[in-house]
Amino acid sequence: MALCLSPLFAWSTLILDGGPEFGLNLGAPVRLRPWGEDTGFVRKQDWDSLSDFGQVVRGLKLGSNNAPVGVWFGALESYSLLSAHLVRRYSNRSNPDYHPAGGFLTGTLGPFYTQAFASDVLGARLMGAEVALDLEHVLFGQPHEPGRYTLALSAVHDWGKAGGRASSVTLAHLDGTAVVVVRPGFEAHLLAGWGGRPGEGSAWGAVVGAGADAVTPTLDLRLRLEVRRQQGGFRQGFFGPDYELARFKAAGPEGVPLAGAHFPDGYSVYGEAEVGWDAVRYGGLSKHLKLSLSAEAFSWGRVDVDGRVALQLFARSLEVAVKGLGMGMGQAGAHYLGAAEARWRFLGGKLYALGAGGTLLFPTSEGTLRPGAFASAGLGVDSAR
Repeated sequence: MALCLSPLFAWSTLILDGGPEFGLNLGAPVRLRPWGEDTGFVRKQDWDSLSDFGQVVRGLKLGSNNAPVGVWFGALESYSLLSAHLVRRYSNRSNPDYHPAGGFLTGTLGPFYTQAFASDVLGARLMGAEVALDLEHVLFGQPHEPGRYTLALSAVHDWGKAGGRASSVTLAHLDGTAVVVVRPGFEAHLLAGWGGRPGEGSAWGAVVGAGADAVTPTLDLRLRLEVRRQQGGFRQGFFGPDYELARFKAAGPEGVPLAGAHFPDGYSVYGEAEVGWDAVRYGGLSKHLKLSLSAEAFSWGRVDVDGRVALQLFARSLEVAVKGLGMGMGQAGAHYLGAAEARWRFLGGKLYALGAGGTLLFPTSEGTLRPGAFASAGLGVDSAR
């Protein structure tokens, strides 16, 4: 077990807020490691590649959701690519020694809506795009409510040449979605899709499901339930929350990289819930409760769970967040990760104390995952002009 002590002794931040069309957030933590294989106090693994310098960009926004084109750069946390049947709840920072800046671009042109992303804008890694066609727009002209009936095609490729070399892999997926219930503050939809690995006809998967979105002044709720079929090693959500670790060693008894791992043929049931609740009509991102949970149970005994919850207490002075990940539960070689963070604001909210801790998995040159842990504590101040 490796212990990585990570006091954030230098985390100055520059934030520029240009309204809904522009935003910039620069800053990076400097993590100490007083003992171990490193020489010096600063962890050399945090800055030993070009991709690691991407962590300086904590967020860069150009355009907005309502603009014809929008661009965002920074860390990808629980990122999903539109229909999310290839990339779902993906994090590009789950490898503790790899800190890239990712980015995605959104664009609208007539009946087409597209999103393209890169997990590392400074290295040849995970890249993909999804293009959605508004069928109602094509058949009957521009609709009053766009996006009710869509057909989408997505493709994702991992070049495997940054963040540690690994096998390249390509997946594609076709999706159809129909919104079947529309009420003030509520929508329900049905979906179906099929995907596979180009060039490997025996590797394919199918999915059917339903989802619902509810929005009120104090509640934001999103639910999804799917039944899936996997064949020949393909699976939905291939690029998932532990992908940056699984690309070196997949969860399961085989102990091989995900690109070459045997994934049994079978069925699964997938459910996902995202809840944001606030006691008042607060329009910002900060809420009294934020919950995100997903679970998938396979017909052959495996269970995957990924979740995080954050609470604000005592007039928003205290924020507590907990997250956990279990991949391959119910079989040998499962991946488990957990972390917790607490932030206490005082002196009118300008000054805060921060503490965090959790477990890590470090990829090694031998193709294994070395378990570790981290702990950090510090003080910070928010100042804006």
